[in-house]
Amino acid sequence: MTNYLVVTAMGTDRPGLVAKLARLATDCDCDIVDSRMAQFGNEFTMIMMMAGSWPAITKLETSLPGLCVELELLMVMKRTSKHVPLTYISRLEVTFNGQDQRGTMRNITQFLADRSLDLATVRSFAEELDNGQQTQHLLFTINVPEKVDLQQLEQSLHTLAAELSLSCAIRRMQGVPVVERD
Repeated sequence: MTNYLVVTAMGTDRPGLVAKLARLATDCDCDIVDSRMAQFGNEFTMIMMMAGSWPAITKLETSLPGLCVELELLMVMKRTSKHVPLTYISRLEVTFNGQDQRGTMRNITQFLADRSLDLATVRSFAEELDNGQQTQHLLFTINVPEKVDLQQLEQSLHTLAAELSLSCAIRRMQGVPVVERD
């Protein structure tokens, strides 16, 4: 039986961090089944989902704190189970762009929460243009359940974007697996 551990690590970015964490996973007979890495300022952050037998996961849990001290990383780990998605009829990629303004993320995520929509991914960043203006880019991947009218949702997203003075692009993703939970 496969067991899972989610590990989040953060610290000052420098070469070799990922290699040392990956080596430890291998040394503990675990596999990295999913991972995300990003750099924020000078800080490196990573989240990984590891898989292995209970003895392998336990070995990893006991070995990680020492490596994180050595690498000067903050770390959190949690045992978990394999994700089983709900039934979705579609997945949308929605991109909002416009002048940087406080509260945009709050307004969009509240809009999605009010409609019980599942966020698969969220990415946001701001950049300064040559004229000194700040522009923001927000990218969402939204899992759409069966009960939602896709056309109405897309129209509502465009209306929200207009209210926030943002441009909005929506792409329906093809080939999204629809899985039912037992």
